[in-house]
Amino acid sequence: MSVSVFDLFKIGIGPSSSHTVGPMIAARQFACHLQAGPGLAAVQGIAVELFGSLSATGVGHGTDKAVLLGLAGFEPDTIDPDQIDPTIAAIRASQTLNLLGERTVPFIEKEHLLFRRKSLPLHPNGMCFHAFDAQGTEIAQREYYSVGGGFVIDAAGERVLNQVGSAQPGSAGHAQGLPHPFRTGAELLAQCQATGLSPAQLMAANEAHWRSAAEVRRQLLAIWRTMAGAVQRGCASTGHLPGPMRVRRRAAELHRNLKAHPEAALRDPLSMLDWVNLYAMAVNEENAAGGRVVTAPTNGAAGVIPAVLHYYVNFLQGAREGSAANEDGIATFLLTAGAIGIIYKENASLSGAEVGCQGEVGVACSMAAGALAAVMGGTPEQIENAAEIGMEHNLGMTCDPVGGLVQIPCIERNAMGAIKAINAARMALRGDGQHVVSLDKVIKTMMQTGADMKVKYKETSRGGLAVNVVEC
Repeated sequence: MSVSVFDLFKIGIGPSSSHTVGPMIAARQFACHLQAGPGLAAVQGIAVELFGSLSATGVGHGTDKAVLLGLAGFEPDTIDPDQIDPTIAAIRASQTLNLLGERTVPFIEKEHLLFRRKSLPLHPNGMCFHAFDAQGTEIAQREYYSVGGGFVIDAAGERVLNQVGSAQPGSAGHAQGLPHPFRTGAELLAQCQATGLSPAQLMAANEAHWRSAAEVRRQLLAIWRTMAGAVQRGCASTGHLPGPMRVRRRAAELHRNLKAHPEAALRDPLSMLDWVNLYAMAVNEENAAGGRVVTAPTNGAAGVIPAVLHYYVNFLQGAREGSAANEDGIATFLLTAGAIGIIYKENASLSGAEVGCQGEVGVACSMAAGALAAVMGGTPEQIENAAEIGMEHNLGMTCDPVGGLVQIPCIERNAMGAIKAINAARMALRGDGQHVVSLDKVIKTMMQTGADMKVKYKETSRGGLAVNVVEC
């Protein structure tokens, strides 16, 4: 099985890929299993258990809502965010759930949605779904794991798709037949050296295993438009984010300030970094509010890659918006980022609950750094170097969301990740691509560091800032 760029960049809703998108996919999968197995008519009751990190920070990350929506048949890439609150309110008011929109069963959250502090064997983000008949006999049971970035596996470790029986290319495509397969940074460089192709060109050829070149380009630009839309909505939205801390949305005010004082750029050449901060914060405020974002490669890190890509388009590209040159650069950026992300997915983890935030913002920083180096004319060796720098200086980053919400420190952390990515690319481009620590070595180190990290620092809200900041 192989990973597509469109597995890493998935359109969905906030606030979390592992705690919102993954559980919604798993819940819908279970409902589809019931429909295909015993039949929805046989189901008289449903119970769901959330384990480990899903239990510890699930409410703050919207896991409870995601499970209800998934059982009701909604999918993260197509649901209208404006539908979410009314749908959840109706379920809670009626204390019933309409499975796949076809079969109504009782569902009282305090009785049927259970939070278990312990973790299941395969991953900290475990879920167990149960269905019962009229006599209360269990007629179906399934165990799923949300392993980061919206990826879901079952108890056998097999990938779970959005839909039962889906053969959607690139969502679980097999590696057999790929023209340029690679799993490691060394293999990616070897393919580039053997073929004379760039990482983006290799990725484009591999994507053609599943879909036409025109379709690849169309979907890449759809990803970009969704990223840009998240920035635009974030820059237009005011007020406070959901939750008891009432964190103020800052992007709109920052946007107004920057547009009102363009002359400041003439005095301060680093003012463009203010714009990068804005792009990242706008996306992550939108994510924290449950809006539409692109998992890149996770929702918690959804602002890094869009921010750096906006930096490229707005400050470096210079091509007319919508032009072929502009679109070529965007496609190259996303394909290169995808190639780097695949190496992390194949050899490490994208899950904050497994390795801390180094697996989320750290990976996003690495992907963005390599992608920026690519569109700035870097060689494959410089691209690999930029990706390595991006991760090396995020090693050991904990995941310690205050109140179990992706607000503090997550929003500012994305802005910092974007700035680091830009600097990593610039450092790599000033060299010749030769360096001591390879991307593969730093990925191995990241995974080892995550294994050594105490559990309380891995998306449980029981360590770090989460216990040193008083919730208001």
